[in-house]
Amino acid sequence: MDAHTDGHTDTAARSPFLDLPGAVDTEGNGVPAHYGSPLSEQRALTEGDAIVDLSDRAVLTIQGPDRLSWLNSLTSQALTGLRPGESSETLLLDVTGRVEHAVRLLDDGETLWMLVDRPEAEGLLAWLDRMRFMLRVELADRTAELATIGTLGDPPLPIAAPNAVPLIWHDPWRAVAPGGHQYAVGDHPGAGWSWSERLVPRDALPSLVGRVQSGELSVAGTLAADALRIAAWRPRFSTEVDERTIPHELDWLRTAVHLSKGCYRGQETVAKVHNLGHPPRRLVMLHLDGSEGVHPSPGAVVTLDGREVGAVTSAGLHYELGPIALAVVKRSTDPAATLIVDADGTAVAAAQEIVVPPEAGAEAHIPRIPRLGAVTRTPRA
Repeated sequence: MDAHTDGHTDTAARSPFLDLPGAVDTEGNGVPAHYGSPLSEQRALTEGDAIVDLSDRAVLTIQGPDRLSWLNSLTSQALTGLRPGESSETLLLDVTGRVEHAVRLLDDGETLWMLVDRPEAEGLLAWLDRMRFMLRVELADRTAELATIGTLGDPPLPIAAPNAVPLIWHDPWRAVAPGGHQYAVGDHPGAGWSWSERLVPRDALPSLVGRVQSGELSVAGTLAADALRIAAWRPRFSTEVDERTIPHELDWLRTAVHLSKGCYRGQETVAKVHNLGHPPRRLVMLHLDGSEGVHPSPGAVVTLDGREVGAVTSAGLHYELGPIALAVVKRSTDPAATLIVDADGTAVAAAQEIVVPPEAGAEAHIPRIPRLGAVTRTPRA
């Protein structure tokens, strides 16, 4: 069985949502980044009234009786017990535990639906196809057939349900998943994160645009959704992950890793860092000084006392918090220090909100054994 790759995962078609008044594609993804008022769009999203056009994203499927056990053996999450309609997410790691792909999952009893950022799709599908061997699985790219719509509410949409299960992926970030672990301490902003991604027939997009024009639906752009995601400390593959990322650094053990499941590629690193070591870097949310009126871009250098300690991964203007960002910094960075972010040549002060603390890891609490040959001194009476 060959993987079907006719879903045009290489480029995104221009969305009909760009025909709406004020729609601007500043990111070049073929979908609206905003409609002229990103802050108002955030409020509409938090109130559950707005939808976000994510039709630039890819939709892949695995069919066949071995689909769950097969993907379970390859990735970080326990999937064999995934029930129809239940949402999950998993990571594909390399042999050293670095993140290669992040996949949002929904099973409908016959088909496992995989939602990924479009740049991931082709490589992920090709790798999975090489790993099928004699198993009863069939891969397909369904991007040309189905489009993704994001929301924090429950708007009336023509949800696809080819096997009588509505294809709605509910983000598990609201709580620690079974078998997972949270490094963040105290109240977690993700507890109120009700994000979902809904699959609709792609040919239904023009009718959704018509419902927006008639006032039946309201819309928000990707900038609004991203600012709210940053405030929820929610990592995303296309922004927070680089070639060195391990799940611990982003607190992704919270929802995408099962620590007691069977063997999979990269498991040794996951277990070793969690039980015995510490992640070399850590995710922080930055509250940026907005007095200069400039905002950093992803990749902006973060420094402390003139030394580079990390980089911004995502940045946004939040309707309540003001300018904020996610950044990955060295573990040794003083968590109480004010950092400096380079925003196109302007030094912007940034206060840290700790997501992954410096002491994250070493959960086994194994006492250190004196090195061989060391002299143990007995205190004098």
